[in-house]
Amino acid sequence: MKQLLEKLEKKDIKALAKLITYVENNPGIDIVDKLPTKGAKIIGFTGSPGAGKSTLVNSVISTLRNKGYSVGVIAIDPSSPFTGGAFLGDRIRMKNHFLDDKVFIRSMSSGNSLGGLNESVFDVIKLMDAFGFDYVLIETVGAGQSEVDIVYVSDIVVLVLSPGSGDEIQLLKSGIMEIGDIYVVNKSDLDGADYLKSYLEAIFSISNKRKPIIKTIATSNSGVEELVKTIDLLLKEFHKNGEIKIRRERRLKKHAESIITRKIKEELSSLEVTGSINTVVKNVLKRLCDSF
Repeated sequence: MKQLLEKLEKKDIKALAKLITYVENNPGIDIVDKLPTKGAKIIGFTGSPGAGKSTLVNSVISTLRNKGYSVGVIAIDPSSPFTGGAFLGDRIRMKNHFLDDKVFIRSMSSGNSLGGLNESVFDVIKLMDAFGFDYVLIETVGAGQSEVDIVYVSDIVVLVLSPGSGDEIQLLKSGIMEIGDIYVVNKSDLDGADYLKSYLEAIFSISNKRKPIIKTIATSNSGVEELVKTIDLLLKEFHKNGEIKIRRERRLKKHAESIITRKIKEELSSLEVTGSINTVVKNVLKRLCDSF
């Protein structure tokens, strides 16, 4: 393990891959906490299935590479409820970057999380940051009413929508409305794109919120340059007003919560339950304290 960490410092991509596999199998390990933070910009992409998230992320990678930035990508696919495995198909749309040594793409399954993210994603982000990537892009399974955990890991959340897919209804759900920092109307060459953008603007005017809305056609890179520029401008604003500090503290708290929740489940599964509920709780908390 020590040798792998030393190789990580030297930007050995194979060491990064091996360490990611290790933390996936052993979430919440101490070695990751000791790694240096190098200031990677963490950008989350979420949205309804079929909105073109993977294709958009692929275009964003190309735009960032043209500017000379290195990019780490975490593509999260839905896991099977039967086997726990995942198809990991998001990488197919990013195949143009497979041979680029400044781009590293890692697929992960969502696991059993209802929030759309695997617990180990926190450690994987830390590893990619310590490796020295300028940007870390995270693509989630998709935005449902419960799949909002992307807000806990990202500096900026990009919500990707598309016309004609029922996203107008999704927008009425408060959880979905609140997770986006930047709204993208992808596939804007299709009928209904202008209506969807106007619908968004109307909702924001009612709620007195001002959020960027950008039309893109990811397959032709249309609007992607504007999206990347908007991401960078918003990041600068967040650094200036202190929002970025709040979000990174929130990420740390959510990571701690995920570790504690897992450990409570582990203790409960091995505990012989007797007596009152208060007794059970006290026993679990005692064993939890003893395990740290």
